[in-house]
Amino acid sequence: MNVSALSLTRLPGSISGFLQLASLLGLLLFLFKAAQLYLRRQWLLKAFQQFPSAPSHWLFGHKIQKDQELQQILSWVEKFPSAFPRWLWGSKAHMVIYDPDYMKVILGRSDPKASGTYRFLAPWIGYGLLLINEQTWFQHRRMLTPAFHYDILKPYVGIVADSVRVMLDKWEKLIDKDSSVEVFQHISMMTLDSIMKCAFSYQGNVQLDRHSQSYIKAIGDLNNLFFDRVRNAFHQNDTIYGLSSDGRLFHRACQLAHEHTDQVIKERKAQLQNERELEKIRRKRRLDFLDILLFAKMENGSSLSDEDLRAEVDTFMFEGHDTTASAISWIFYALAAHPEHQKKCREEVQSLLGDGASITWDHMDQMPYTTMCIKEALRIYPPVPVVVRELKTPVTFPDGRSLPKGIIVTLSFYGLHHNSKAWPNPEVYDPFRFAPDSSRHSHSFLPFSGGARNCIGKQFAMNELKVAVALTLLRFELLPDPTRIPFPIPRLVLKSKNGIHLRLRKLH
Repeated sequence: MNVSALSLTRLPGSISGFLQLASLLGLLLFLFKAAQLYLRRQWLLKAFQQFPSAPSHWLFGHKIQKDQELQQILSWVEKFPSAFPRWLWGSKAHMVIYDPDYMKVILGRSDPKASGTYRFLAPWIGYGLLLINEQTWFQHRRMLTPAFHYDILKPYVGIVADSVRVMLDKWEKLIDKDSSVEVFQHISMMTLDSIMKCAFSYQGNVQLDRHSQSYIKAIGDLNNLFFDRVRNAFHQNDTIYGLSSDGRLFHRACQLAHEHTDQVIKERKAQLQNERELEKIRRKRRLDFLDILLFAKMENGSSLSDEDLRAEVDTFMFEGHDTTASAISWIFYALAAHPEHQKKCREEVQSLLGDGASITWDHMDQMPYTTMCIKEALRIYPPVPVVVRELKTPVTFPDGRSLPKGIIVTLSFYGLHHNSKAWPNPEVYDPFRFAPDSSRHSHSFLPFSGGARNCIGKQFAMNELKVAVALTLLRFELLPDPTRIPFPIPRLVLKSKNGIHLRLRKLH
């Protein structure tokens, strides 16, 4: 028998041995992973032993019907005081808090954003102000704070008003006596138009631009895909997720979003090649958001990297339009559903602005009743339903219960704003909760989060909400569509499962 024949007879045996070895290694890896997950679950059970929770499956966690999450959480808010453990699956759980005292404790600390959750956003918005932590966050926050100084914000009121008027002009052409308008998409285009003109020195008209519509669609897709991935145990691994249909859709949506922001940066850089434009910048006491980024020098004297620049632009392009679009849409719905309050707001605005031909910064503090109605809508429909932190040190709450380092804490602003211990009859729309002489816990109302990491653009956002409400009420009466009542669902911002449909009646 020759050598080649001997080799062929040994081949099946060597393959069999290799398969046996691979099977053994696979089994060992499986057992190691199973032990790891078991120990993690036991650690979580011990950490949560002071906090009662609804029964959950040992592997699948708390089973919640799709898009019923907010309703389920509200039932738990009523049942469990202050907080409860929410099991996503066997080895992953968050402590959900919705008590003002608990909120005050967590927001008074410097715990980082939960990387296991927020890292899924990094391919989209990069590591900008929303995702970075500790010293880098502090440097970027300090660098960007001047972009929201009142000297910068004052002229923005007129710019926002022009964007709102473009939207209202479109609505006049759309309305029909018997039909309703899905307002969220229109409002998203308007808020994107506003943020691009105010913060990014954009010259075009976003509301008439088809390319901007594809950006809005991409943002909607990314919102849904992020929410689904966080709750899917099989999509936690980047490689597996990248191979899935959701992963491919996420990648395409990121590309669309980046094309939009890259174009904004490119156009502004081109404008700054013009000596006359540069001279305008030199004469300004304070720079706009994008110009601060382009001219920024870090503490070591270097300019902001292209990666950091785009991360901040992607972050603010999203946060600066999607959160305010959510807020305005839900405010309009709340006013449509409560015509008596809408009428009083309109009367206040008419007495202040007349026909609304001019609205300025000075008017912002002269709409007390309208502001009360806006805040009450933000309470019932908080634009950002939750934020998530990871405890970097143990914490003890005022009631004596405690949690160890490493626990993921979900701050449910939706739960907080619907907590009957903080807000009696929380489902009732009552603007007088925010009357000047009313009192409440310092951390019972958090539409813009709280603590050091609160929303840097909250003053800009409140001004935008007031301008949008005032000018809209001067032109239209808002009425609900009884056949399509909006159904709130949690995403990165609060959305409606079936859109927000309103009937618009032109005022004469």
